[in-house]
Amino acid sequence: MARTQPNIFYIHTHDTGRAVAPHGFNADTPNLSRFAASAAVFRNAHCAAPTCSPSRAALLTGQWAHQAGMLGLAHFGHRLEHPERHLVHTLRQTGYTSVLAGMQHVADRADRVGYDKLLLSLDSVPSVDTVCPAFEAFMGDPPSEPIFASIGFTETHRPFEQPDEDRAAWCRLPAAVPDTPQTREDAAGFAASLRRADEGIGRVLEAIRNAGMWDESIIIITTDHGPPFPEMKCNLTVHGTGVMLMMHVPQAPVGRAPQGGSGDPGGGRNPVSVPHLIDSLVSQVDIYPTLCDLIGTEKPDWLEGESLVPLLHGERRELHDEIFAECTYHVEYEPMRAVRTPRYLYIRRFDGERTVVAANCDDGPSKSLFEEAGWLEHTRPVEELYDTLLDPQERRNLAESAEYADVKTQLARRLEAWMERTADPLLGGTLPREAHR
Repeated sequence: MARTQPNIFYIHTHDTGRAVAPHGFNADTPNLSRFAASAAVFRNAHCAAPTCSPSRAALLTGQWAHQAGMLGLAHFGHRLEHPERHLVHTLRQTGYTSVLAGMQHVADRADRVGYDKLLLSLDSVPSVDTVCPAFEAFMGDPPSEPIFASIGFTETHRPFEQPDEDRAAWCRLPAAVPDTPQTREDAAGFAASLRRADEGIGRVLEAIRNAGMWDESIIIITTDHGPPFPEMKCNLTVHGTGVMLMMHVPQAPVGRAPQGGSGDPGGGRNPVSVPHLIDSLVSQVDIYPTLCDLIGTEKPDWLEGESLVPLLHGERRELHDEIFAECTYHVEYEPMRAVRTPRYLYIRRFDGERTVVAANCDDGPSKSLFEEAGWLEHTRPVEELYDTLLDPQERRNLAESAEYADVKTQLARRLEAWMERTADPLLGGTLPREAHR
């Protein structure tokens, strides 16, 4: 059967945030930079949950994490409430063959997700060294049907690669981390892992080109959430939710869309003009409806996001008045919810304890430094409010400011309305502190 739909390649790293050159970071990521030069780059993209399984579940079901049932990590027992809503099942109905190469983390075992083909054995570590050879071999003899391939790397998750000896002397630190010899060495390890991830992405992109599929493929490159440093991953500020997001789409329709769709990929609009920097506030829950639009298939009624196609075609400058983010469990219980608008961020905590939950920050030299400096004794406010225009690092909490009282009230109401509409389980009171297993 000849391909009548664009192939879809979903390439994702682990714990990278926006720390890449196309997002302005001084990073050694030449393959990502080359890709970004001819792609749409979403400069204000956010995950729906800054912890691994909930973030991926939101992207792949098009729902907020708590709606999908993924309140915590898959290997701690959390499950998709409706696994049939995973993107692979919608694409299968449209004629796609689904392939998993590497990391997935929305189920405790890769064979329970629903992919048609697994390119790695269940006991393989999904690193660049294993994922790339498996994907390259697959692309040497791909199926005739349109392909959805999820290509996931463990990089840049801890433990990091060993950095070159001279790298720590000049390595740039993540925004939330102080500049010390200890943290520079830690950041140099992150940079080394990022270089490995970039090498792996380069090999994947080259395999797509060598197979002659570049011009007929949608290629998405993203990550699950922010980097694994204190005050980043597992936090609802931009340091935790900000993600890289780049997208290549075919310049012309690949073929006729199936019956019931909206016509040619892109809905019959003009091809995307690239390079293309998009500053609109967007969420990873927008990816699922975007793919539905681009391949011309009907959107499932459970989708929460909005298609990015109007932004890709320059028909709109802004997409959302608000997006949301959440944390419930990572290693331990730490329930938080947030609403972000183009100007403001409002965060609310729902647990009774206000100190730092140390287990929800990955171990490493930077965490050790924070702990030695008394970080674990810091108290957390119930509410946080940031003016992201005047305070882009989101460090100056305005929740108690009389000047911003009306803003806080309005955003608190919007957050509560979202929680009610989506049947957030936190509305029923405190959840069990231990994730179900």
